[in-house]
Amino acid sequence: MTEPLLLIDTADGIRTLRINRPDKLNALNAGVIDALDAAFADAGRDPDVRVVVLTGAGPKAFVAGADIAEMHALSPAHGRDFSLRGSRMMRRIERLPKPVIAMINGFALGGGLELAMSCHLRIAADTAKLGQPEINLGLIPGFGGSQRLLRLCGRAATLELCLTGAPITAERALQLGIVNRVVPAAELEAETGRLAAQLATAAPLALRGLLDCVNIGGECGLEEGLEYESAQFGLMFATHDMREGTAAFLDKRKPAFTGT
Repeated sequence: MTEPLLLIDTADGIRTLRINRPDKLNALNAGVIDALDAAFADAGRDPDVRVVVLTGAGPKAFVAGADIAEMHALSPAHGRDFSLRGSRMMRRIERLPKPVIAMINGFALGGGLELAMSCHLRIAADTAKLGQPEINLGLIPGFGGSQRLLRLCGRAATLELCLTGAPITAERALQLGIVNRVVPAAELEAETGRLAAQLATAAPLALRGLLDCVNIGGECGLEEGLEYESAQFGLMFATHDMREGTAAFLDKRKPAFTGT
Protein backbone atom coordinates (compact mmCIF):
# COMPACT_ATOMS: atom_id res chain seq x y z
CA MET A 1 0.00 0.00 0.00
CA THR A 2 1.13 3.55 -0.74
CA GLU A 3 1.84 5.59 2.38
CA PRO A 4 -0.47 8.61 2.82
CA LEU A 5 1.13 11.97 2.06
CA LEU A 6 -0.33 13.41 5.25
CA LEU A 7 -0.75 11.77 8.64
CA ILE A 8 -3.68 13.24 10.59
CA ASP A 9 -4.41 12.82 14.30
CA THR A 10 -6.88 14.62 16.55
CA ALA A 11 -6.94 14.59 20.35
CA ASP A 12 -8.30 17.04 22.94
CA GLY A 13 -9.18 19.65 20.33
CA ILE A 14 -5.69 19.56 18.75
CA ARG A 15 -5.32 18.33 15.18
CA THR A 16 -1.80 17.32 14.18
CA LEU A 17 -0.92 17.25 10.49
CA ARG A 18 2.36 15.51 9.67
CA ILE A 19 3.72 15.70 6.12
CA ASN A 20 4.75 12.13 5.35
CA ARG A 21 7.54 12.05 2.76
CA PRO A 22 10.56 11.51 5.00
CA ASP A 23 12.53 9.84 2.19
CA LYS A 24 12.20 13.14 0.23
CA LEU A 25 12.70 15.31 3.34
CA ASN A 26 8.96 16.06 3.11
CA ALA A 27 9.40 18.09 -0.08
CA LEU A 28 6.27 19.83 -1.33
CA ASN A 29 4.90 18.42 -4.57
CA ALA A 30 1.46 18.99 -6.08
CA GLY A 31 0.03 16.04 -4.17
CA VAL A 32 1.22 17.31 -0.80
CA ILE A 33 0.00 20.83 -1.54
CA ASP A 34 -3.47 19.53 -2.42
CA ALA A 35 -3.55 17.25 0.64
CA LEU A 36 -2.64 20.16 2.93
CA ASP A 37 -5.22 22.40 1.31
CA ALA A 38 -7.96 19.82 1.87
CA ALA A 39 -6.81 19.06 5.43
CA PHE A 40 -6.80 22.71 6.49
CA ALA A 41 -10.19 23.29 4.90
CA ASP A 42 -11.53 20.36 6.91
CA ALA A 43 -9.88 21.59 10.13
CA GLY A 44 -11.47 25.00 9.62
CA ARG A 45 -14.94 23.45 9.33
CA ASP A 46 -14.64 20.90 12.16
CA PRO A 47 -16.07 22.33 15.41
CA ASP A 48 -14.09 19.78 17.44
CA VAL A 49 -10.77 21.21 16.22
CA ARG A 50 -9.53 24.16 18.28
CA VAL A 51 -5.84 24.25 17.24
CA VAL A 52 -3.77 22.78 14.40
CA VAL A 53 -0.14 21.66 14.70
CA LEU A 54 1.81 21.21 11.44
CA THR A 55 5.08 19.29 11.26
CA GLY A 56 7.11 16.87 9.15
CA ALA A 57 7.66 13.14 9.48
CA GLY A 58 11.08 11.78 10.30
CA PRO A 59 13.97 13.26 12.29
CA LYS A 60 15.54 15.45 9.59
CA ALA A 61 13.04 17.84 8.07
CA PHE A 62 9.95 19.93 8.61
CA VAL A 63 9.91 20.53 4.85
CA ALA A 64 13.21 20.81 2.98
CA GLY A 65 11.66 22.71 0.07
CA ALA A 66 9.54 22.21 -3.00
CA ASP A 67 10.04 19.04 -5.03
CA ILE A 68 12.85 20.02 -7.42
CA ALA A 69 12.41 16.94 -9.61
CA GLU A 70 8.78 17.92 -10.22
CA MET A 71 9.64 21.58 -10.84
CA HIS A 72 12.49 20.87 -13.26
CA ALA A 73 10.16 19.86 -16.08
CA LEU A 74 7.62 22.68 -15.68
CA SER A 75 6.93 25.20 -18.44
CA PRO A 76 6.66 28.91 -17.54
CA ALA A 77 2.87 28.69 -17.46
CA HIS A 78 2.92 25.54 -15.35
CA GLY A 79 5.53 27.11 -13.06
CA ARG A 80 3.20 30.03 -12.43
CA ASP A 81 0.32 27.62 -11.79
CA PHE A 82 2.45 25.65 -9.31
CA SER A 83 3.32 28.88 -7.49
CA LEU A 84 -0.33 29.93 -7.33
CA ARG A 85 -1.35 26.47 -6.13
CA GLY A 86 1.06 26.63 -3.20
CA SER A 87 0.29 30.26 -2.45
CA ARG A 88 -3.45 29.62 -2.27
CA MET A 89 -2.91 26.73 0.14
CA MET A 90 -0.65 28.82 2.38
CA ARG A 91 -3.06 31.72 2.29
CA ARG A 92 -5.76 29.32 3.51
CA ILE A 93 -3.54 28.47 6.50
CA GLU A 94 -2.85 32.13 7.22
CA ARG A 95 -6.58 32.94 7.14
CA LEU A 96 -7.69 29.89 9.14
CA PRO A 97 -9.94 31.05 12.00
CA LYS A 98 -8.07 28.75 14.40
CA PRO A 99 -4.45 29.00 15.57
CA VAL A 100 -1.91 27.02 13.55
CA ILE A 101 1.46 26.14 15.10
CA ALA A 102 4.41 25.11 12.93
CA MET A 103 6.51 22.58 14.84
CA ILE A 104 9.82 22.93 12.99
CA ASN A 105 11.64 19.68 13.69
CA GLY A 106 14.44 20.02 11.12
CA PHE A 107 15.15 21.67 7.78
CA ALA A 108 12.66 24.40 6.82
CA LEU A 109 14.06 25.57 3.51
CA GLY A 110 12.50 27.23 0.50
CA GLY A 111 8.88 26.14 0.36
CA GLY A 112 9.31 24.71 3.86
CA LEU A 113 10.11 28.10 5.37
CA GLU A 114 7.31 29.63 3.33
CA LEU A 115 4.92 27.02 4.74
CA ALA A 116 6.10 27.66 8.30
CA MET A 117 5.69 31.42 7.87
CA SER A 118 2.08 30.98 6.77
CA CYS A 119 1.35 29.46 10.20
CA HIS A 120 0.42 31.76 13.07
CA LEU A 121 3.12 30.60 15.50
CA ARG A 122 6.44 28.81 14.97
CA ILE A 123 8.38 26.69 17.46
CA ALA A 124 11.75 25.39 16.24
CA ALA A 125 14.11 22.72 17.50
CA ASP A 126 17.54 24.12 18.27
CA THR A 127 18.92 21.83 15.55
CA ALA A 128 16.66 23.27 12.82
CA LYS A 129 18.00 25.16 9.81
CA LEU A 130 15.88 27.74 7.99
CA GLY A 131 16.37 29.60 4.73
CA GLN A 132 15.29 30.65 1.25
CA PRO A 133 17.89 28.97 -1.02
CA GLU A 134 16.00 29.40 -4.33
CA ILE A 135 18.70 31.72 -5.72
CA ASN A 136 21.03 28.72 -5.84
CA LEU A 137 18.64 27.05 -8.30
CA GLY A 138 18.25 30.10 -10.50
CA LEU A 139 14.85 30.75 -8.92
CA ILE A 140 13.16 33.10 -6.50
CA PRO A 141 10.68 32.21 -3.72
CA GLY A 142 7.34 31.27 -5.26
CA PHE A 143 5.04 30.63 -2.29
CA GLY A 144 5.23 34.05 -0.64
CA GLY A 145 8.70 33.87 0.89
CA SER A 146 9.84 37.35 -0.08
CA GLN A 147 6.60 38.91 1.15
CA ARG A 148 6.18 37.12 4.48
CA LEU A 149 9.86 37.47 5.36
CA LEU A 150 9.59 41.19 4.66
CA ARG A 151 6.66 41.48 7.05
CA LEU A 152 8.24 39.31 9.74
CA CYS A 153 11.82 40.55 9.86
CA GLY A 154 12.21 43.58 7.60
CA ARG A 155 13.96 44.51 4.38
CA ALA A 156 17.60 43.93 5.35
CA ALA A 157 17.14 40.40 6.68
CA THR A 158 14.84 39.46 3.79
CA LEU A 159 17.39 40.56 1.23
CA GLU A 160 20.17 38.75 3.06
CA LEU A 161 18.31 35.44 3.21
CA CYS A 162 16.95 35.60 -0.33
CA LEU A 163 20.00 37.03 -2.12
CA THR A 164 22.59 34.76 -0.49
CA GLY A 165 20.41 31.66 -0.15
CA ALA A 166 22.40 30.71 2.96
CA PRO A 167 20.53 28.84 5.71
CA ILE A 168 20.46 30.22 9.24
CA THR A 169 20.24 28.55 12.63
CA ALA A 170 17.09 28.45 14.69
CA GLU A 171 18.66 30.89 17.17
CA ARG A 172 19.37 33.38 14.38
CA ALA A 173 15.78 32.95 13.15
CA LEU A 174 14.58 33.74 16.67
CA GLN A 175 16.68 36.92 16.76
CA LEU A 176 15.20 38.01 13.43
CA GLY A 177 11.62 37.33 14.56
CA ILE A 178 11.01 34.50 12.09
CA VAL A 179 10.25 31.97 14.84
CA ASN A 180 8.61 32.53 18.22
CA ARG A 181 10.50 30.00 20.32
CA VAL A 182 13.54 27.74 20.09
CA VAL A 183 13.75 24.67 22.32
CA PRO A 184 16.05 21.64 22.58
CA ALA A 185 15.10 19.10 19.93
CA ALA A 186 14.23 16.52 22.59
CA GLU A 187 11.68 18.92 24.10
CA LEU A 188 10.08 20.16 20.87
CA GLU A 189 6.97 17.97 20.91
CA ALA A 190 6.33 18.55 24.60
CA GLU A 191 6.73 22.34 24.33
CA THR A 192 4.50 22.47 21.24
CA GLY A 193 1.95 20.28 22.99
CA ARG A 194 1.83 22.60 26.00
CA LEU A 195 1.25 25.65 23.80
CA ALA A 196 -1.38 23.86 21.72
CA ALA A 197 -3.18 22.69 24.87
CA GLN A 198 -3.21 26.25 26.23
CA LEU A 199 -4.73 27.58 23.01
CA ALA A 200 -7.22 24.68 22.84
CA THR A 201 -8.77 25.79 26.14
CA ALA A 202 -8.98 29.48 25.17
CA ALA A 203 -12.19 31.08 23.90
CA PRO A 204 -12.46 30.04 20.22
CA LEU A 205 -14.36 33.13 19.07
CA ALA A 206 -11.87 35.43 20.79
CA LEU A 207 -9.01 33.54 19.12
CA ARG A 208 -10.72 34.00 15.79
CA GLY A 209 -11.24 37.70 16.46
CA LEU A 210 -7.57 38.14 17.31
CA LEU A 211 -6.42 36.31 14.19
CA ASP A 212 -8.75 38.43 12.06
CA CYS A 213 -7.51 41.66 13.67
CA VAL A 214 -3.87 40.84 13.03
CA ASN A 215 -4.50 39.66 9.47
CA ILE A 216 -6.64 42.67 8.56
CA GLY A 217 -4.55 45.16 10.51
CA GLY A 218 -1.35 43.95 8.87
CA GLU A 219 -2.72 44.85 5.44
CA CYS A 220 -4.37 48.23 6.07
CA GLY A 221 -3.67 51.59 7.67
CA LEU A 222 -3.63 52.17 11.42
CA GLU A 223 -6.98 53.97 11.55
CA GLU A 224 -8.73 51.19 9.64
CA GLY A 225 -7.07 48.58 11.82
CA LEU A 226 -8.17 50.31 15.01
CA GLU A 227 -11.74 50.58 13.73
CA TYR A 228 -11.75 46.89 12.85
CA GLU A 229 -10.41 45.94 16.28
CA SER A 230 -13.13 47.98 18.01
CA ALA A 231 -15.80 46.29 15.91
CA GLN A 232 -14.41 42.82 16.77
CA PHE A 233 -14.18 43.82 20.45
CA GLY A 234 -17.84 44.79 20.42
CA LEU A 235 -18.84 41.50 18.80
CA MET A 236 -17.31 39.58 21.71
CA PHE A 237 -20.04 41.01 23.96
CA ALA A 238 -22.56 38.94 22.01
CA THR A 239 -20.84 35.67 22.96
CA HIS A 240 -21.52 33.27 25.79
CA ASP A 241 -17.76 32.87 26.21
CA MET A 242 -17.31 36.56 27.07
CA ARG A 243 -19.96 36.26 29.81
CA GLU A 244 -18.38 33.03 31.02
CA GLY A 245 -14.85 34.47 31.01
CA THR A 246 -15.77 37.63 32.93
CA ALA A 247 -17.97 35.69 35.37
CA ALA A 248 -15.18 33.18 36.01
CA PHE A 249 -12.77 36.03 36.72
CA LEU A 250 -15.17 37.57 39.21
CA ASP A 251 -15.86 34.16 40.79
CA LYS A 252 -12.13 33.35 40.94
CA ARG A 253 -12.51 30.10 38.98
CA LYS A 254 -11.32 28.71 35.65
CA PRO A 255 -13.59 29.52 32.71
CA ALA A 256 -15.12 26.78 30.56
CA PHE A 257 -15.28 28.14 27.03
CA THR A 258 -17.61 26.52 24.52
CA GLY A 259 -17.10 28.54 21.36
CA THR A 260 -20.54 30.14 21.55
